[in-house]
Amino acid sequence: DALWAFRTSYKTPIGCTPFKLVYGKACHLPIELEHKVYWALKQANFDLVVAGDHRKIQLNELNEILDHAYENSLIYKEKTKRIHDSKIKNRIFNVGDRALLFNSRLKIFSGKLKTRWSGPFTIAKVFPYGIVELSQANGPNCKVNGHRVKHYFGGDVPQLDYPDREVFRALSFSFTRASHLQLHFRNPVSKSYRLTFSFGIPNKWP
Repeated sequence: DALWAFRTSYKTPIGCTPFKLVYGKACHLPIELEHKVYWALKQANFDLVVAGDHRKIQLNELNEILDHAYENSLIYKEKTKRIHDSKIKNRIFNVGDRALLFNSRLKIFSGKLKTRWSGPFTIAKVFPYGIVELSQANGPNCKVNGHRVKHYFGGDVPQLDYPDREVFRALSFSFTRASHLQLHFRNPVSKSYRLTFSFGIPNKWP
């Protein structure tokens, strides 16, 4: 039923239904059963000569439908391209500018607050058709699309050592006494730690 509904629905890119594009005529839906039977009887009463001429006309009409669908698809593509290009910002880069590179690689478990921009990089060369070459201090140069790059107007980014969020992972907790709560942690090298919280007493490592 879903496939039938898809093939008999009007498609904007081709300007007709997929059924009409294949068979050259509109589909007779089950709701048009009475009209469909009358149409079948009328077509069956043709003689061979008349039926052959009618079939040739149908083939010519099918070619016209295919040409019309092809023209509609080109118009739809141009319209989609025009809408897409209107949202693109043209950035002008010069050699020596600082820029950030958008990281478009798929990451299933990326950080929620992690930035998608890496850098800053220095533009070493600008090529035609929007290609730029980025250089970095501790790595080789790379060529990227100019749409993935934006200007960077800040200073040098300090190198900070952020603790890994997976270093400590809470495994379990237990109450040793009514006023103590113990948390058990484990780091990637399988070293266990235990932290005790005492109510009314400063925290301490046992």
